[in-house]
Formats: sequence, structure tokens, C-alpha cells
Amino acid sequence: MDAAIDRIMQTYDLLMNRSAAASAEARVRVTDYLAALFEAGEKDMHRLTVCGLTYLRELDGSNDPVKAGFTGL
Repeated sequence: MDAAIDRIMQTYDLLMNRSAAASAEARVRVTDYLAALFEAGEKDMHRLTVCGLTYLRELDGSNDPVKAGFTGL
């Protein structure tokens, strides 16, 4: 699971310009999230990586078109 977390954070840090403190907080949150998924039975590291990246993007609002600035016009 540590390999998935490292991959998630490396990819996410490339996508987002974040401070070290924000990155550390994101790592804690995604670690807790992946631990829950792992305990629920998800063992595929690639799937855990995708789920973790999606989770972080949902937290920061980059999956939400309105928060990302899309107005529909």
C-alpha cells in the first residue's frame, strides 16, 4: 500500500502546486482513505492509486466543474 501512496503523492504533487504542509496533510488523508479501502478488500495497487488520486481531486474541488470555473456558457 505504501507504493500506491507514494505514487499518488508523486503524481498529485506534479498536478497541483501545493505547499509542503498541504502536501503532508493530503498524504495523511489519502493514507487513511486507502487504509479503509484496503481493509474493505481492495488489494489492486493500480486501482488503489486511481481511487486515491480521485479522492484528492474531490477534496480540492478540481473534479467539480463549477469550482474549477466552468459556468456552462
